[in-house]
Amino acid sequence: MTTQISPLAHVDSHAEIGNDVEIGPFCFVGPDVRIGDGCRLDSHVSIIGRTTIGSGNRFWPNCVIGGEPQDKSYTGGDETSVLIGENNQFREGVTVNRGAMKEDGCTRIGNGNLLMSNAHVAHNCHVYDNVILVNGVLLGGHVHVHDRAIVSGNSVVHHFSTIGTLAFVSGGCRVPHDILPYMLAAGSDNPTIKTINIVGMRRNGIPDETIRVIKQAFRLLYREHKTVEFIRQHFHETLDGIIPIELARLLDALEAQRQGRFGRAREANRNTKPESSGKSAEENAA
Repeated sequence: MTTQISPLAHVDSHAEIGNDVEIGPFCFVGPDVRIGDGCRLDSHVSIIGRTTIGSGNRFWPNCVIGGEPQDKSYTGGDETSVLIGENNQFREGVTVNRGAMKEDGCTRIGNGNLLMSNAHVAHNCHVYDNVILVNGVLLGGHVHVHDRAIVSGNSVVHHFSTIGTLAFVSGGCRVPHDILPYMLAAGSDNPTIKTINIVGMRRNGIPDETIRVIKQAFRLLYREHKTVEFIRQHFHETLDGIIPIELARLLDALEAQRQGRFGRAREANRNTKPESSGKSAEENAA
């Protein structure tokens, strides 16, 4: 199908626009923007900076994507970027800032994510795949939210924190530290782990036997306060050395968190420059 651009929109002549794209009235698309096939910008959407967008994304009114990072160390220039995958939904008023000149200088949104109204993704964040950020969620700089996690409405996540795979954060939380994979956290101030995210795990097809193992690990960790080393040895013996990937991911994330600072594994990356960035222990674990 033919790309449709409203005469009331401004699309820079240097922008790269794919096939079957709809750009509604009062949208603004800057010169360093690439928009993939089948994307839709409803109206009053601004996409600026070095922003690359894959196919099948939809942007509801008043989204601002690729704006300058809200970081006092940022001195301008176009070296940093936003990279967005495929089939994401950005509801009304969502803002995604491009990276600051730290880590790899990029803010990343993966595939199949739903960012509800007025959610904010700050500089150098990485939202992986099939994540839900509910209305009013605020991610500070350098936050990582891993696959299929859910952060409920009006929660705020401290910079350099990590929300693990299939974690669930309840509404109105102030999250100053990592939330481990498969865990459910609640509490308005400094939320604590309440239980495992059994509903999310079942919905995503994790076998009941694996869920029982994660539940037992939760009990050993949060009820009996056993060490990571004890838990690893316990399951190595009881499972004959066959460790489910979900349990390995949980324990690796916990170990990375405890090697970090302030309950955040990724604090080791603070103030790193783009040229010195590498894959962190947390990225391998969560």
